[in-house]
Amino acid sequence: MAHRAGGRALSLMRGRLRLPGLAAVVGGCAGRGQARLGSSGAAVQRAPRTAGAEEADAEVNIRKKTFAEVQTERLEQAERTILIKCPSKLNEKKLLQYLSSHGNIKSHFLFENRGIHALIEFSEKNSIASLQDAVGIPSAVEHHVVPFKSRLFTFMLKNPVSQAAEETPVHLSPQSHIPVKDLIQKLCHADSISSQMYILLNEYQLTEENIRLRFLACSLVRDFARAYFPDSVVRPFGSSVNTFGKLGCDVDMFLDFHDTQKRATKMKKGPFEMEYQMKRLPSERLANQKILSVIGDCLDNFGPGCVSVQKILNARCPLVKFSHQPTGFQCDLSVSNSIAIKSSELLYIYGCLDSRVRALVFSVRCWARVHGLTNSAPGNWITNFSLTMMVMFFLQKRSPPIIPTLDQLKVLADDKDMHVIGGYDCSFVSDLSKIKPTENTETLDVLLGEFFEYFGNFDFRKNSINLRKGKEVNKPESSPLYIWNPFEQDLNISKNVNQPQLEKFVAMARETAWILQKEDKTQRMINKEPWGLAALMIPFGKSNHNKMKNRVKGIGSETIRSLLDSLKLNSASSLQKAVEK
Repeated sequence: MAHRAGGRALSLMRGRLRLPGLAAVVGGCAGRGQARLGSSGAAVQRAPRTAGAEEADAEVNIRKKTFAEVQTERLEQAERTILIKCPSKLNEKKLLQYLSSHGNIKSHFLFENRGIHALIEFSEKNSIASLQDAVGIPSAVEHHVVPFKSRLFTFMLKNPVSQAAEETPVHLSPQSHIPVKDLIQKLCHADSISSQMYILLNEYQLTEENIRLRFLACSLVRDFARAYFPDSVVRPFGSSVNTFGKLGCDVDMFLDFHDTQKRATKMKKGPFEMEYQMKRLPSERLANQKILSVIGDCLDNFGPGCVSVQKILNARCPLVKFSHQPTGFQCDLSVSNSIAIKSSELLYIYGCLDSRVRALVFSVRCWARVHGLTNSAPGNWITNFSLTMMVMFFLQKRSPPIIPTLDQLKVLADDKDMHVIGGYDCSFVSDLSKIKPTENTETLDVLLGEFFEYFGNFDFRKNSINLRKGKEVNKPESSPLYIWNPFEQDLNISKNVNQPQLEKFVAMARETAWILQKEDKTQRMINKEPWGLAALMIPFGKSNHNKMKNRVKGIGSETIRSLLDSLKLNSASSLQKAVEK
């Protein structure tokens, strides 16, 4: 019987934290000892190391490949990859033996998604062509088939009954994170909040296998796009590539014509000019809408496994939404989204500078989801992207800072890093080895509590959040929450958030900060109650609503009381000095 056989292929084993997806292909991230950001000179007590931190830093302690290098390697790997739907009764060894007759298999894994599937990576791309020439086309008994030879295959047994005895247990790579209730149980067995945060990161982050599936989905869509645009590439962006993706998140992808444009520029060199005759349209937006309309129809009518195709062409950024059944992903396809890919690269750099960055982001985002502050559907609530930017801003504000501002990254940029897209300056360093290590050694325990306290008392009425400067600046408009887009500085990425949702976030942040400050870990463990991060993963509930409101008021009352006491002491001191004179 197919089973998980040991759970996640890259997971916490014997207390060691493995970072799937990052170390496997890109050689690890620059660790805490390699992420100096500035010279603060402030004396910081070195915090004790926590379970998971040493291992996380060990995984990320060598020079990191640039974002562009990683994307190139992943896309090339995807082009050598196929996906096979397998029977429930499977002899994995015999399947691999058959496929090996077409070329050397570099790697493979199996997973369950509406049945068992096998992802097979060949060493050479021409092995796929050999296989395509050998397999048959489905017989059109009930339905007529569209004769498109993709890299999606179905593997069947000619004599299922007689071959059932040859079935062997297979290891299935999980493609979804564990339920919150199971996560809470795991967190309760940790020895510190920092350890809990690394456990959550390990359980929720994209695995190596899941990342490869995402790039394969993009590569399969590219096969269709190249029927119309031979030099185009379909690239993933956002959470699939910025190191902050959670298992189960959507795949954002865009059709990129950048290589085509570079080629056109080169062709103009020489004593004469020659160019293609092309359809001319009055605007880039109209061109993108027409391109997406055609690709959307193509996927809907001819794409194996592409279902629920929606063309949303009048959105600010036109896109095609669809469900890709073979990989199990919900996908959003847009065109030439260059600024979005720069945002992905910026977060990629931040995520690779220090092992604490991603652990804090994952914990905050999971907390927000549990308490109904975020939602997968569009609405007036805070998005995961906005939350991630708030964490980045908080880390820039630490003393000394844990990550640099965008302006500081721009100073380190060289000529190849200079990019102006649509009139916006998107320049910043791509080589992580140029970024000096931080001197900040605060533990995740401290950072988690400080994050909630900081934003629980942030003056949202007056100030906005600016990652380019790394400081609060006056809001340019009256939106309840204003977070500057790092590149398109005239845009507020949190413009959708209304006042009630912001007030709910502030109240939850204050309540959470209070819980972390007042919690008695030992007593909770004795009583076998969730503690630390585990306690924050349980909704506070309606029964605690009035208590929470009083506690929030109490925070303000305590602040006012302390201020009045201070004024009384100052007045008494002044009076005493006057008497002495």
